[in-house]
Amino acid sequence: MKAHLNQYIQYLRLERGLSANTLSSYERDLNQFISYVQELGLIEIADVQRHHISRYMLHLKEQGRKAATLSRHIVSVRAFFHYLITEGIIVNNPSIYMEAPKQEKKPPSILSVDVTSALLETPNSASAAGKRDRAMLELIYATGIRVTELVSLNLEHINMQLRFVQCIGTNQKERLVPFGRLAAEALTDYLQSGRDELTSLRESQSALFLNHLGTRLTRQGFWKTIKKHAKEAGIAEEITPHTLRHSVAAHLLDNGADIRAVQELLGHADISTTLKYTQVPKTRMKETYNRAHPRA
Repeated sequence: MKAHLNQYIQYLRLERGLSANTLSSYERDLNQFISYVQELGLIEIADVQRHHISRYMLHLKEQGRKAATLSRHIVSVRAFFHYLITEGIIVNNPSIYMEAPKQEKKPPSILSVDVTSALLETPNSASAAGKRDRAMLELIYATGIRVTELVSLNLEHINMQLRFVQCIGTNQKERLVPFGRLAAEALTDYLQSGRDELTSLRESQSALFLNHLGTRLTRQGFWKTIKKHAKEAGIAEEITPHTLRHSVAAHLLDNGADIRAVQELLGHADISTTLKYTQVPKTRMKETYNRAHPRA
């Protein structure tokens, strides 16, 4: 079974071009599934039946897994068996017609403008790490780029003169995103007097944001950084690496930005993803109506 899984991951990497994070998620989910069915005594992947998958999903539910996690697992299993059918490895697909559990759609976590400002001003610019942290927070709030895109940036991806960043999004899609004065000032401060202190001669010097070892900062490193500064700023809301991305989208739309422009800025393939940020307060809705409607 593991051999088929390895072939599947190779297929996703080489032919589908999925990101490293997505590949890791598929591999982790399917390794758990294969380990479970092997404990049931199954040897070949063709031996897996629909009731085995149902038992596995019940097993996850009994462990207290959330609906979103259960949904992700069933999607992973269904995609795997679809691949096995396509490749002629199995004849019958035991996962067909299996539906993922319904998820409660929660609104994205969004910080207010005041709370966001407090978070961005928390890093101490007297240290190299503080300069880096402020530059990262200012840049991600200015552009709305994903955390993976942020930590993947190299020096050549930043154009300080024209104030835009070149990033590679999902499916290797490239886009240019502008940033403003405050982000430019924070980046200049970091590049002129902060980054050199973090540089290590052991590693390539192409990465824009470095950790204390002089190597490229990771997503996990950024998560620790944002949680640290959120705590220092006294922010009670739950902070995730995506919180600033959610917030910039909501703030732009709340201040009248065109939704198509925000879609392009964030790199959303489908505008429905951008639409979830358009839940404006009723007070603002009334203001917009009074200002825009001919007979208001």
